[in-house]
Amino acid sequence: MAQIIEQSTEIHVEETSATSLSTASDRDVSAPDVSGDSPLPSLVGENQTPAHLAGLADRARGYVEAASSANTRKAYASDWKHFAAWCRRSNLAPLPPHPQTVGLYITACASGSAIGTPIRGAKAHSVSTIERRLSSLAWNYVQRGLTLDRKDRHIATVMAGIRNSHARPPVQKEAVLAEDIIAMVETLDRGSLRGLRDRAMLLIGFAGGLRRSEIVGLDLKADQTEDGRGWIEILDKGMLVTLRGKTGWREVEIGRGSSDITCPIAAVETWVKFAKLAHGPLFRRVTGQGKAVGPDRLNDKEVARLVKRAAMAAGVRGDLSEIERAFKFSGHSLRAGLASSAEVDERYVQKQLGHASAEMTRRYQRRRDRFRVNLTKASGL
Repeated sequence: MAQIIEQSTEIHVEETSATSLSTASDRDVSAPDVSGDSPLPSLVGENQTPAHLAGLADRARGYVEAASSANTRKAYASDWKHFAAWCRRSNLAPLPPHPQTVGLYITACASGSAIGTPIRGAKAHSVSTIERRLSSLAWNYVQRGLTLDRKDRHIATVMAGIRNSHARPPVQKEAVLAEDIIAMVETLDRGSLRGLRDRAMLLIGFAGGLRRSEIVGLDLKADQTEDGRGWIEILDKGMLVTLRGKTGWREVEIGRGSSDITCPIAAVETWVKFAKLAHGPLFRRVTGQGKAVGPDRLNDKEVARLVKRAAMAAGVRGDLSEIERAFKFSGHSLRAGLASSAEVDERYVQKQLGHASAEMTRRYQRRRDRFRVNLTKASGL
């Protein structure tokens, strides 16, 4: 691998000494055409599009933006900015794509020197972060009509070595089980609008196995907002949640609970009634010292903060120190909690979570009896 890196450096410095290095110094890498902010930099440029097609060009840009979430586009832009800044410090050019440059870049990320000159104790990027940055670079190049060959040996071999050297098991957030959720909702104030809202979010998020973005993305009915990710429909036996996910639309069925105290449907109905909601986002900001409900949709980070705050207040995982507990819980704890708590056939949990494989569902099953199925005894030992 060292031979590849050395060869990469020699080859690339020779290739770029006359053209790429001058490009790096002459071009402002933070300009719009390099930053990745424009979704269609080479397809429908403003100076190239005939006037009578301007409307179609604008709509095409809208469709490109709709192809990925705002968070994804933000991450892509941030990763490109990080790469371009590293190239500028290294006197290399981000354009056109050079596998040797990318190979050196991911090496710098793995060694902790991508932030600038190597610093003792500098934190290296995780393998998952490096893989994400690599995907971001490929996406950004495609938007410019260029192609990054990720199978090139300068990238693929280095990436394989990084995985073998630095890969670690994924850090998973703690699952909140049914008894935890009951304790958590009991810490909320039932006499306040904020308490009613938070109660509904916790219960519907847990019972539906929903992501935090899916929780705050819900509307009261279909097609009520442009930024909505789905809507609810309350029926006699439960609630039907229609969601727009990464792979298309899916429906999540949430049944009524055994008690109004823990029933997610009753919690949502109570919130809607006292918040006097009739149109738009289901979960909104509570304003006016907790006495009024604003029109704005909640940010998905509020779900993570709510889960963490309620879990801490309820004493969930009290066997851990307060610092350890603070890092254990997030919005994902609700989704993992359903997978770990539901004592039903695994395929029903898989469908509820919208997973394509049972293996993915099993990754969410934590804090449960891992040895319920004892193949040792089943085999006769």
